[in-house]
Amino acid sequence: MNAASVYASHQKLQQNEQIAQHLGLVKRIALHLLARLPSSVELDDLQQSGLLGLLSAVRSYSPEQGASFETYAGIRIKGAMLDELRKLSWAPRSVHEKTRRLAQAVREAERKNGGQASDHEIAEELEVSLDEYHRLLAETAGSQLLFLEDTGLEHEQEAIGGPESTLQDERFRAALTEVIDQLPKKEKMVMALYYQEDMNLKEIGLVLEVSESRVSQIHSQALSRVRAKMGAWV
Repeated sequence: MNAASVYASHQKLQQNEQIAQHLGLVKRIALHLLARLPSSVELDDLQQSGLLGLLSAVRSYSPEQGASFETYAGIRIKGAMLDELRKLSWAPRSVHEKTRRLAQAVREAERKNGGQASDHEIAEELEVSLDEYHRLLAETAGSQLLFLEDTGLEHEQEAIGGPESTLQDERFRAALTEVIDQLPKKEKMVMALYYQEDMNLKEIGLVLEVSESRVSQIHSQALSRVRAKMGAWV
């Protein structure tokens, strides 16, 4: 066996080891997404697409890109899962329409209120009961999640893969940070625990001492506010 073959064999072994070491990362990201998606989405499908993202990361990663392998792999894994969800078109047109309707109601309620609008005020703007508003939040939760995950992810990928997008990326992040900082206290906390601390809804519920379903409502309402205010970027 010549030197080139030995090197190729060694490199393949290293790649296989990296894949084996990060299978747990694939499952963790899949479960994190699955918790906010409709029941029709299968964990196995997310993990399968995530594994393809991990394979891509292993083959293309370079320390010179300025990110640790786990950070880089996480972005590729999540990106592959979101790509698969887009291909599946899992959210029917009616869900997208409801999502847009929610965002419009939030904008109008906050305009009338001169700032943050409560769930009661948003429900009133929609001309529905509070219970119906909460059901609407539950129905659109997956679509709301993908909006934020997808938008943020694309900018993360640009930051790693293309310096020409750095200025746009910084402006986006600054705008998103400002919007999240303006959220009501509880919504802001849920966003921080979910996206920064990587906690699931059940864990957040224990921290806030509320039910998992209530955390879901708070999270979905926060995303509706973010979507309403970030419309110009998407």
